[in-house]
Amino acid sequence: METKVEIAILIPCYNEAISIGSVVTAFGKELPEAKIYVYDNNSRDDTASQALAAGAIVRTEKMQGKGNVVCRMFADIEADIYILVDGDGTYDASQARQMVNTMLSGPYDMINGKRVETGAENYRAGHRLGNAVLTGMVRHIFSRGFTDMLSGYKVFSRRYVKSFPALSSGFEIETQLTVHALDMKMAVAEIDTAYGSRPIGSTSKLNTWRDGMRILITILRLMKNERPFEFFCVIGVVLGLIAAVMFWPIFVAYTQTGLVLRVPTLIVITGMASCAVLSVFSGIILDAVTLAKHEKRRLHYLSIPALQTCSGDSLMH
Repeated sequence: METKVEIAILIPCYNEAISIGSVVTAFGKELPEAKIYVYDNNSRDDTASQALAAGAIVRTEKMQGKGNVVCRMFADIEADIYILVDGDGTYDASQARQMVNTMLSGPYDMINGKRVETGAENYRAGHRLGNAVLTGMVRHIFSRGFTDMLSGYKVFSRRYVKSFPALSSGFEIETQLTVHALDMKMAVAEIDTAYGSRPIGSTSKLNTWRDGMRILITILRLMKNERPFEFFCVIGVVLGLIAAVMFWPIFVAYTQTGLVLRVPTLIVITGMASCAVLSVFSGIILDAVTLAKHEKRRLHYLSIPALQTCSGDSLMH
């Protein structure tokens, strides 16, 4: 008996009246069997009415920020496969079915849509540099990852969505979405997706410096929480090196004169060295705690049924 796969298309929106109607129409044409949900995040224009007119299921999230909207969507909506896409009209709906088929072929828990610009530069140089730096940092921390972590076009399994911890409120949600998949050692894949320009009159809500700093802080916080041994050891090593550099002149002076000439500096050095040792031991202790937490989270993840596929399940049309 052929298994029916339920698909939900999730579109978080804030002031996207210019583009949301065409986005809903395009995805509805490509995946007519899917339910399309638009969550309006306190828009000041007629985003909600445009989405409703195009055939979407429209709901409202009052807590401002994309992260809050995504977490609400994940909590409310039941499906087997979830497609998360921005409502700004920059992502290609025609590739949605390919992403779903890729998800089923694994089966995978997450498919990331790597943005490939279709013409002139479609996003600012600052955004491109920030994406490259932040993506590289996550790949370094977790020893694997994606090449376009901040893409707003992703596909998830039910097992992913229902095990996702809601911590982010804004654009840093993209970072957490990636880290959750890597941390749980999920099966993931990345495919190229066309990335176009925003419609005339539509403006990006992303601020390069403000949101870039928030994403960087999120990465550091996640590293502290998920890799505490490495995080605190780095702090300990840095403090130890500074203490050693400061101590060297005092040691040289002592060998020459037999006197400690900078007692206050020596007290500071002693404090820094003590903090370095404490930092390393804190990392060791927290690493054991984190391991237990990871085991509990993975058991919860594994308790959710995996996406079931068979030869008749392909959605290729």
